[in-house]
Amino acid sequence: MKETPLSNCERDFLLKAIEEKKRLDGRQTYDYRKIKITFGTDYGCCFVDLGQTRVMAQASCELVAPKDSRPNEGIMSFNLELSPMASPAFEQGRQSELSVKLNRQLERCLRNSKCIDTESLCVVSGEKVWKIRVDVHTLNNDGNLMDAASVAAISALCHFRRPDVGIQGEEVTVYGPEERDPIPLSIYHMPISVSFAFFQQGTYLLVDPCEREERVMDGLLMIAMNKHREICSIQSSGGIMLLKEQVMRCSKIASVKVSEITELINKALLNDKTARKAGGRCGFAESMPQERITALKTDQTSVEMTDVAETASSVFQTAEAPPQTAPSPLVPAPGVGQVGEGVRNTWGLEEEGEEEENEEGVSSGGDSVEEMTKMEEEQHKESKSRKADVVEILDSDEEEEEEEEEVVILYPETTGKAKNAGSSSGQKGAATSRKQRKK
Repeated sequence: MKETPLSNCERDFLLKAIEEKKRLDGRQTYDYRKIKITFGTDYGCCFVDLGQTRVMAQASCELVAPKDSRPNEGIMSFNLELSPMASPAFEQGRQSELSVKLNRQLERCLRNSKCIDTESLCVVSGEKVWKIRVDVHTLNNDGNLMDAASVAAISALCHFRRPDVGIQGEEVTVYGPEERDPIPLSIYHMPISVSFAFFQQGTYLLVDPCEREERVMDGLLMIAMNKHREICSIQSSGGIMLLKEQVMRCSKIASVKVSEITELINKALLNDKTARKAGGRCGFAESMPQERITALKTDQTSVEMTDVAETASSVFQTAEAPPQTAPSPLVPAPGVGQVGEGVRNTWGLEEEGEEEENEEGVSSGGDSVEEMTKMEEEQHKESKSRKADVVEILDSDEEEEEEEEEVVILYPETTGKAKNAGSSSGQKGAATSRKQRKK
């Protein structure tokens, strides 16, 4: 599944914000996202959260035959897998261009930098050596996967313990953790990758780009360095031309970030070691009761509760006292319920106005009433004379329409018998009127 491309509005907005030295998550130009390092129950299992980017690394070992070119050295292998769980753009079982690039950079960063003593992994020269394998799985992708993967891989190697081995003649005995304590790996230094994103052909620089910033960037520079300021590997992608001053500035920024991350890894390893010695819960056993094994979680926000009592008392004092008794409802007629507070209804004001005008016209005087009655009688006579002169021929459709227009008004005060009588008289009147019209 292909990722959804950014619209032109989003792209222009991101580039305009970068020109104004602003970022979507509120960071400054050289700020890193919050890094969290946790370890699993087993040795060699490490989880790294870089903002919303989440990566898991697992280290394992096995006895294999050494390479012919180096019979006295162990073997190191790294594998980074882009899971569809991390992003819909990642496909299962298919090596994408991004996956190949990340795997090569991870091998340059950790294996080619000689950060681990591979000669200490030799059991029998030319026959048995330890093969250390590190599998990195992406759980969520929010940009800068390389930095999170490098931190997770080196943390997993520092936390890993291999089984102890005993040699008697040609027999090799591997002891379990119950028989002998596992042995940690011999690590010389900890190389950590720091990524820099360039925009507008190298004009603007950002540290630790997020996923949306990676979509609009022109180039990426990844520098792997240890706390001794030794560059282990450097890679530039995107096809942009960088000046010597730009690379030197990025290396100085990377040295500061690497020292901070190295201190954070050492502190996380120390906390895990003390927790295991004390016999307390660590790893998954600690996170299960608190439901913290989710990929994404919302941090708790602290609420100020110091002046709550004083604020509540002041609100109660300034508030108006509630009425002691509820107002009695105004019932317009017996058997009628009321909804609301008894306020006069504002619907049908025009009809009420017409009724008031009619009442005023009736009460204006007897003369006006007599004049109105005379006018009505004259109009009635004229209509009768017109009807006598004109003969109307009604079709069946017009008769049905007139029948439909006739309405029988039922008064609630009359009984059932009166209703039947009224309806029958109305039907008789309608029949006589039809006969007269036909004649």
